[in-house]
Amino acid sequence: MFPAIGLVVLIAMVFGGFAITGGALGPVLHALPHEMLIIGGAAAGALIIGNSGAELKAMGGGLGKVFKGPRWKKQDFLDVIFLVSKLMKMLRTEGPIALEPHVEDPKSSAVFAEYPRLQADHTLVNLIADTLRLVVVSSGTLDVHAVEDVMDNAIKTHHHEVESPHTTLSSLADALPALGIVAAVLGVVKTMGSIDQPPAVLGGMIGSALVGTFLGVLLAYGIVSPLASRLKQVIDADAAIYGVVKQIIIASLHGHPQPLVIEAARSGIKHKNQPGFAEVFDGLRGR
Repeated sequence: MFPAIGLVVLIAMVFGGFAITGGALGPVLHALPHEMLIIGGAAAGALIIGNSGAELKAMGGGLGKVFKGPRWKKQDFLDVIFLVSKLMKMLRTEGPIALEPHVEDPKSSAVFAEYPRLQADHTLVNLIADTLRLVVVSSGTLDVHAVEDVMDNAIKTHHHEVESPHTTLSSLADALPALGIVAAVLGVVKTMGSIDQPPAVLGGMIGSALVGTFLGVLLAYGIVSPLASRLKQVIDADAAIYGVVKQIIIASLHGHPQPLVIEAARSGIKHKNQPGFAEVFDGLRGR
């Protein structure tokens, strides 16, 4: 919602301000499609050269995230605390044998099925199931710090993968001003080929060439770079839920009392989505 509003404000203020101060929009709008063809085509070609098909597809998905916003809401963070706490309680009270079917086949698990939004995220489910499978297989003899290292590595690998669209957009933003200069230089070359024309015609041609520089800078710093920054915010916000999973599992394996486990889980959640301590504790007591 806000990115769309921002784009409208950006375009209105830039072109509206230019018109209000006496600028003629006609020549700019006349040159815009041609300059956009050169800059946009060059940008598309550069993206194809520098990225695989999977990365380009991921960038498209990343742009969707910018407009949708973070996936996880406050209830999802509350649910993941309940889900992982319930599994850890099962491990503690009923033993590895009782937990094993749930981590071996999460799709058929009645515990995971209570939280369909969480169950739909394969990365989240795999992080929980794969970690607890190690605990089950080792019959609880694993060093907790080793388990934490494994989880850190899994989270880091996933985060690096989902950050690739942000990296791609940032690289594109860096390239756009230079591509704008390319378009402008071509416009100047065209102008020099018509040097025998009247000053009014030459002035229009030079103005059209400068639109290329203007467009490259506007796209880079007004649109693509802000989109990349917002995408990074969304990625980081969604990654917080994996940290909650890690904190509950590690704190539980250390044998910490439940209030400390809850606080360890809550501490990594931003205030916007952070459930109250009593809200979590009362919810766990009723489960």
